[in-house]
Amino acid sequence: MDSPHQEPSAPAEMPVSGPSSQDITPGTEEEANPQSDGTGTPQKRSTKRKEPLKRKATSLEEKSKKKKRSGVRRAPRPNYTVQHGEDMLLIISNINQFDSVWKPKRRGSKKKKTKTKIAPVKRRKNPTKPRLSKVTEEASVSDVNVEDTGSSDWGHSLPLEVLVKIFELAVLQDGAIPFLCRVGRVCRLWNSAASSPTLWRSVSIGYCWIEPGKSQLPGTEQKIRNTINWLAQNRFSQLREFTLSHWKKHVDYVVQVVAESCSNLQSLKLSYCMGVTKEAFQNLGTACPSLESINVQHTEFRDDGLISFLETNGNKLKRLFLTRNPKSEKLLNVLSRGCCPELRLLEINTKLDSGYCPLAICIQALQVGCPKLQVFRLMNVSPIPKMIRNMPSATPGFPLLEELCIASSAHSLLTDHDLLNVLHGSPQLRVLDLRGCSRVTAMGLSNLPCEDLECFYWGLYFNSNVMVASNKGIHMLAQKWSSTLRELDLTNQPFTEEDMEIAMGHLAHGPGADAFRSLNVSGTKITSSALRLLVAQATALSYLNLSSCRYLPRGLKRVYRGQEDIQQLLDKL
Repeated sequence: MDSPHQEPSAPAEMPVSGPSSQDITPGTEEEANPQSDGTGTPQKRSTKRKEPLKRKATSLEEKSKKKKRSGVRRAPRPNYTVQHGEDMLLIISNINQFDSVWKPKRRGSKKKKTKTKIAPVKRRKNPTKPRLSKVTEEASVSDVNVEDTGSSDWGHSLPLEVLVKIFELAVLQDGAIPFLCRVGRVCRLWNSAASSPTLWRSVSIGYCWIEPGKSQLPGTEQKIRNTINWLAQNRFSQLREFTLSHWKKHVDYVVQVVAESCSNLQSLKLSYCMGVTKEAFQNLGTACPSLESINVQHTEFRDDGLISFLETNGNKLKRLFLTRNPKSEKLLNVLSRGCCPELRLLEINTKLDSGYCPLAICIQALQVGCPKLQVFRLMNVSPIPKMIRNMPSATPGFPLLEELCIASSAHSLLTDHDLLNVLHGSPQLRVLDLRGCSRVTAMGLSNLPCEDLECFYWGLYFNSNVMVASNKGIHMLAQKWSSTLRELDLTNQPFTEEDMEIAMGHLAHGPGADAFRSLNVSGTKITSSALRLLVAQATALSYLNLSSCRYLPRGLKRVYRGQEDIQQLLDKL
């Protein structure tokens, strides 16, 4: 029999099928016979002697693992530092290897919810043997515990003007709020840069405290007011453009605070807001003499407040954005009376799912009241001609008009005569958007005095069986604007194959073929030969829509984006 202190031949974890001489240690008879304890009750085998054997085996395994790990070659520490910010990780490159503060994560340790403790960097006594890190270069940043050096020498040595310029580029892309509010909490230098008034010239505030329309506690309402007051007093000294979106309460208060604190305000936009009273417009008129742009689209406001503002302070207004409502005719009457003689842009829109939305407009009166209009947009609104007494039938039109948009996703009732009344005095027109105008003909368009048109959109995007007034003559328009046209949209227009081929030939051989960049002929009868003429000559073409073109072979009916994609199409043609 083996000694009880001798290690078993099989591993400790291996189960034993039955008793053997090696499993029984010398002792009393009860210990040797597990099936009886003197009373006839079976007992389990005693394992007092096997427990120390198991612990001893595991300790040997741990020692062997430690010896093997000591010979593993570890990767060097990376040459950059990662520091914690409020909502970001800052990676600083090109530093000394002794300034690196990477600390590998210990195996088996749990992530603590508390913040990482800041510990000083311990330098090695022997600089010839730098300490090697266990974390390889492929390890992710989230798996590494990051420590802050505390001194941040790189931040103090960075000029403030350079940091302000960097923030300015970020503000142009993401806006001032909440970007500047977050980076201002990184350090004192960043807070000083984020407080620069030049970065707060354009601000857009959404509803970030509570969902719109829900009730608010008194403490929350006071917090909102305090925040607006602090921003107006400490950040809005050079504010030029202000946008408020999706506010259902406190709109009057915000407009009043901004108007009183920002005398240089030039643009105000209220998008999807409610509760704008007459007092808000009165505050704007008295406190903001430089205000020249107002946008109240999709916002509920008092019409009499805006009308009184236009009558008293409309002589400096240059841009006005409205949403079509039952009282829009009153606002148009104010504009027709000459209250806004410096108006350059007028846009009236409505939602896409609103259906047929007619709006009565006296074009002659509007031409007299706004002679300097350059952009006139009616989005999803169908203009209905309206006559006013004592109004001359012959007017100079819009001599400075550069863009006319009467686009609609539904059927429009605009005719050639109505279009000529708007554009008869507009030789400088560059953009003409007539999407949905199925009653306009190619002959009527060719009679317009616009010789330098660059963008022409005439697609039909409604699903109905409405008869289209023009099914030929597109070649006349292509020939007229072949030298200046850059973008063309003829979606679902029923022009014949021959007409389309002649039109593409005019565009391909015209003097402006090298600058032509966009073509949408989805749902038309364009053919491969007509398409080959234009694609081969239009070297700047970057967008081509050929979806649902029945006269093209299979595999070509899709949207092409980019010159490389279009060049592959040319190889197939």
